Amino acid sequence: MKPSGIGGQAVIEGVMMKNKDEYAIAVRKPNKEIVIEKSTFVSAAEKYKIFKLPIFRGMLSFVESMIIGSRTLTFSASFFEEEEEVKPSRMEKAFSKIFKEKAESVIMGITMLVSVILAIGIFILLPGFIAGLLTEVVQSRVLLTIIEGCIRILLFVSYVAAISQIKDIKRMFMYHGAEHKTINCIERGYELTVENVKRQSREHKRCGTSFMFIVMFVSIIFFIFIRVEQQWLRYVIRVLLIPVIAGVSYEFIRLAGRNESKIVNILSRPGMWLQALTTKEPDNDMIEVAIQSVEAVFDWKEFLNTNKAKTSRNKSAKKTVKNSKTNNGNENSKLNDNSSKENNKINQNKNINNMKIEETAEEIIAKKESLKAKSKVVADSTLRHLEADKRNDIEEQNNQKKDDLSKDNKHRSEKHKKSGNNNSKSSEGLKASDKKHPVDEETAAAIGELKGNPYIDEEEDDEILRALDRYLFINEKSKEEE
Repeated sequence: MKPSGIGGQAVIEGVMMKNKDEYAIAVRKPNKEIVIEKSTFVSAAEKYKIFKLPIFRGMLSFVESMIIGSRTLTFSASFFEEEEEVKPSRMEKAFSKIFKEKAESVIMGITMLVSVILAIGIFILLPGFIAGLLTEVVQSRVLLTIIEGCIRILLFVSYVAAISQIKDIKRMFMYHGAEHKTINCIERGYELTVENVKRQSREHKRCGTSFMFIVMFVSIIFFIFIRVEQQWLRYVIRVLLIPVIAGVSYEFIRLAGRNESKIVNILSRPGMWLQALTTKEPDNDMIEVAIQSVEAVFDWKEFLNTNKAKTSRNKSAKKTVKNSKTNNGNENSKLNDNSSKENNKINQNKNINNMKIEETAEEIIAKKESLKAKSKVVADSTLRHLEADKRNDIEEQNNQKKDDLSKDNKHRSEKHKKSGNNNSKSSEGLKASDKKHPVDEETAAAIGELKGNPYIDEEEDDEILRALDRYLFINEKSKEEE
């Protein structure tokens, strides 16, 4: 609900509506004619800037509302005094002679002063006096202050319930209901027609009834913390604190009119319940009066159009934000899907790589095992060849010695020839010895595969090389000896 900024008050057979510095009074005369008077009231806050500050503006608003209320009541009552042709009393004649043109204003001021004194006496001093009688029974000062506040609220509710039974006051409360319904109709975005107004609630958070209830509730809090032993001083302080309490209460009512939070609504609820006594269901004639009073000071059509434009902009902005959130959500979901797919691919690749690594490790182990077996074959073959070569060398040496001994007596030339033949034979023997023990194909393949193979450990490689070195060394040595 958008606050309109207008406020009102019920008067005798009419409604007063105020918007900023302007206010209008619409009254239905006894002849059913509606009379409207529009006036301007410049607040003292325009001249004294201190009254624009919190608390201070509440004090000023409390006083100014009483002044405007007295004026509007006097204006509405004037139509019925003329109809009834009431003769002025002696006091009024005396005031007219003394104050002349200002007599009416003076009478109004005195009436308002007497009303304030009575209100202070009934709702401030009397509850304190009654609570003071309980000091012998109740020792706690805090509890006594709470009892005093409850008595004050009880007196106020009883007073409102009593005056609501008076016929003229009951009709004023019906106009009060028309005032609330009219303002609610505007602030809820409906056109200002009798049918639309009738459907609205009589409750409103900025009502004067709620203000009075908040004043009494806040006074309890103030009086709990401000303690004075002297009874007369306690009464003086209570009276002096009334403007401050009114200022604090005004700030809450002002906040409640613009705030829809749960806490504010809960705190406003007791005052709105009390409005059931101060507002009654109006008839169509009363609603018409309230509508004309509003239209005299407030352009409700422009207000509704402005609110509709703002509402449409807010809705479009919310839709834009919602769509952007949805798009962002979709993009995030897509990104999440893509990232999940990529993660799955990465995991699959990792699994494949792990499988490949496992297979490669198994292959390496198998190759190492096979190479170990082949290196063993080479080593065994090398040892066999070495043993066979040793045996052949020994036999050849023995045969050579026998040949040398048998041929000592031959001629030098023959000896020379024989020595050449022996050389050729020795070379042939060497070749034969090489042919006697050829390296088989399996050993040769194993030797070729072992050379420079990365799967052979350094210790295994050194062992194989040492075996090959021994084999080659023995072959070279045997050749030299021959």
